[in-house]
Amino acid sequence: MSDPRYQIDVSIVTRYLAEQSQPQQNRFAFAYDVTIANNGSLSAQLLSRHWLITDGNGQVQEVRGAGVIGEQPLIEPGDSHSYSSGTLMATQVGTMQGSYQMIADDGQRFDAPIAPFRLAVPGALH
Repeated sequence: MSDPRYQIDVSIVTRYLAEQSQPQQNRFAFAYDVTIANNGSLSAQLLSRHWLITDGNGQVQEVRGAGVIGEQPLIEPGDSHSYSSGTLMATQVGTMQGSYQMIADDGQRFDAPIAPFRLAVPGALH
């Protein structure tokens, strides 16, 4: 949605969790820190999430659920909400992307897109 009243921007920082990974069993753990900024003019509540997690073999895992880490935060204009989560993959490199389903104070429902981002074991990419 291009309406400036409903402008939600999502930024992500990722990290590899070596201590929780088992490369010999093709188990690679990653954490991601998310900041959801409300740059629109209306308060908006995050209702649900939709993730597509694609590993280096092209296997896609789809995740849907209410809120994020058990919360459905209301984000005021100019404010942001941050949280941390994680995922496991069978390969050293993969991507995640998706959207948050939001509802604004005026009752308008809209999706806040989450652009694709890479998860990678350090040194796995040249």
